[in-house]
Amino acid sequence: MSLTWDELELVQPLAAKVLKNSILRNRVAHAYLFEGERGLNKKEVSLLFAKSLFCLDLINNINPCEQCSNCKRINSSSHPDVHLLEPEGLSIKKEQIKNLQQEFSKSGVESKKKLYMIVHSDKMTTNAANSLLKFLEEPNVQTTAILITEQIQQILPTILSRCQVVSFKPLSLDFLQERLLKDGISPTIAPLLAHLTNDPYEAMELYQDEWFAQARKIVLKLYEVLKKGSLFAMVELQEDWYNHFKEKSQIDQGLDLLLFIYKDLLTLQIGRDKQLTYPDQRTQFEGDMLQFSPLNLAEKMSLILEAKRKLQGNMNPQLLMEQLVLKLQGGSTFV
Repeated sequence: MSLTWDELELVQPLAAKVLKNSILRNRVAHAYLFEGERGLNKKEVSLLFAKSLFCLDLINNINPCEQCSNCKRINSSSHPDVHLLEPEGLSIKKEQIKNLQQEFSKSGVESKKKLYMIVHSDKMTTNAANSLLKFLEEPNVQTTAILITEQIQQILPTILSRCQVVSFKPLSLDFLQERLLKDGISPTIAPLLAHLTNDPYEAMELYQDEWFAQARKIVLKLYEVLKKGSLFAMVELQEDWYNHFKEKSQIDQGLDLLLFIYKDLLTLQIGRDKQLTYPDQRTQFEGDMLQFSPLNLAEKMSLILEAKRKLQGNMNPQLLMEQLVLKLQGGSTFV
């Protein structure tokens, strides 16, 4: 189902206002840069923007009808004057930009308007970025470019200066949780998923993934055995953790799941019990929280964050987990 302006105004009011005004006032910029973290529907917004520019039967001068030939072709990626460019492999190559540049030089097939979307524009090679810069400097009057990025700091300043930056803000936890519940995600899991990702679609994928369900169980079990002693925790690492968390991204997610347990304990201590990421563990955590001081819980969370940093620094994952387990267990300070 296509994104609508009304939906966008609910989740990204500022971005919606900027883009709607540019269309309604006939002040569409030559180039926009949509920036913000993953999962904020930036690509879908660029398609909505394109349909509002090309629709043959606009509703209230802004809403695409979704029924005309232009709307249908944009939805199916087959409109001759609307082009989408994405990385080939790990990067966007100079040749891709040159081909796009050739399209820029032509007039529109069906009208004078043309629109280009470049997804992951931060992944352009230096040569590709320099090629793009050349025709951003001399834009065709009827041509609009939309660059999309999650890493605005990777965009050349010279390109940035030629774009109108539209920032997409992370969804609030409350809004995202409500969205996940409406999508049919269990109230037990929705808070955890809302902390792990800002992308409702990725949240649904995780919810339906048996690997993730098992990961949650293993992390909760590791937490339980940590209370018994480091030897029990080492055995748990050997029996379950190493077999399940193999890729770096999986280990990183496992560390997040562990971090949220200690965050919940601290949350309960300060009386914010409605913000639990593991609501089904409330009774257990309420008993456990009395065993730790707030300072000790903060220290444990810092240890896990440190482990996440070391993981990105290519430390041996097995050694990293063994060291973390020893530090977490040895650092327990009972009140």
